Amino acid sequence: MNVLERDFFTDPEILQDPAPYYTALREHGPVWREPHQDVVILSGIREIIDTYADHEHFSAIVAALGPLVKVPEPEEGESWGEVIERRRAEIPMGDMLTSIDPPVHTRHRALAGKLFTPNRLKENEEFMASLADSLIDELAARDEVEFCNAYAKPFTLLVIADLLGVPREDHAQFRGWLRGDKGNVGNPDGEHSGDQVFANLDPYFTGYIEARRASPSDDVLGRLANVRFPDGEEPEVADIVRLATIIFAAGQETTARLLSTGMHILAQQPALADKLRAEPDAIPNFVEECLRLEGPIKSTFRMALHDSTIGDVAVPAGTIVMGLIAAANRDPRVFDDPDRFDAERRGARRNIAFGHGEHFCPGASLARAEARITFERLLARFDEIELVQPFEPHYAETFIIRGLERLPLRFASGR
Repeated sequence: MNVLERDFFTDPEILQDPAPYYTALREHGPVWREPHQDVVILSGIREIIDTYADHEHFSAIVAALGPLVKVPEPEEGESWGEVIERRRAEIPMGDMLTSIDPPVHTRHRALAGKLFTPNRLKENEEFMASLADSLIDELAARDEVEFCNAYAKPFTLLVIADLLGVPREDHAQFRGWLRGDKGNVGNPDGEHSGDQVFANLDPYFTGYIEARRASPSDDVLGRLANVRFPDGEEPEVADIVRLATIIFAAGQETTARLLSTGMHILAQQPALADKLRAEPDAIPNFVEECLRLEGPIKSTFRMALHDSTIGDVAVPAGTIVMGLIAAANRDPRVFDDPDRFDAERRGARRNIAFGHGEHFCPGASLARAEARITFERLLARFDEIELVQPFEPHYAETFIIRGLERLPLRFASGR
């Protein structure tokens, strides 16, 4: 069977190893209507950028979940844009920043820009370094660790908590939520998915924002509580809480998977680890190549608002369009020998792992800093990073996210 005849969305073999599917798309061309979900797949960087910039014809309402979102059909005489706005509250994640279109998106995104200021990011980097060292001390005290739960998830969770101004005394509670408990931090390798974090975020931030509006304070949460839209209007508390929640949801898991991807590569390539240990200035480009070849976001989505054409493929109104980011980051028109990992690749930062344009990830600089500091600190602390055998890589079984579910490692230091 031709690989393109298989279901990208559910085929277990493709979910574990999608590279052959990406190759087949490349051979077919940058636009492909797949036969199972009737989704138009874009696998070229230029096609994704051009389509996603066309807000008149394509909506972000299905951005995060694609064909899993069922947008209600328009009534007679109603356009797709009108039904989306009229029934947005019924659409899963329809009110999240990722799913809103300009000009409303532009207005709400300005709130996020007030969090990711250079001064705030610099303060946050100081916390990152301290947190990394603390978690690395925990790794050093143990013979073997499961890196995803022991380091990647708590590190990314607490970095974002610090960015948003969560008081340090609450960090243990957040780490407990990550494991699904009520705050006990005695088990650094908890087996829970972390869903409890997100179940608790709305009431947690609602309480803090309401309290700081009632009694203003000059801390990060106090400033967050009192941000204004560009026109000076005060956002609803729910607007700010949704912003904080999406920053957690979009940043914690994806960056944790990026860290695990990088550590997997370093454990497999000790010579590369030695080179980066000796030349830490090369680590940022290594991070970009990790983002390019094994970035945590496989795909994002748009919905056609009007009958359109992409390339030579007709796209009727209501069609789901998939920007297959993971395939586009292997676009041979942009990257030479695109299936090869090259830590020294020139132009690696031309990847679109963080999106592009209006919906470019506002936390991209944060994620890059988290990865750089993590790899700098781990390589400086340990002379050897080894996979604990037997190890069979198992990746998230979803067409949206790419990343290891577990990464058992052993660390050693001669110092």
